[in-house]
Amino acid sequence: MEIMDMSFALQALSVEYLAEHGKELEPKVHDVPAEIDRRVAELKLKSLGVGLEKLTREQLGYLRSWKFGT
Repeated sequence: MEIMDMSFALQALSVEYLAEHGKELEPKVHDVPAEIDRRVAELKLKSLGVGLEKLTREQLGYLRSWKFGT
């Protein structure tokens, strides 16, 4: 699977984010904002003809609950 397209997309969108929000950030190493990461992943999946389903209310409840799981 080609991954360079995703790397370049993350870099380009991160530079755009820095141009818009750079003055608000303190000087340190920052993670790529989750919104950008998610957008790149969605675009990649779309280019492959794949999509994600939304979680149901029950699934969200399960994920947030400490009562279930291993």
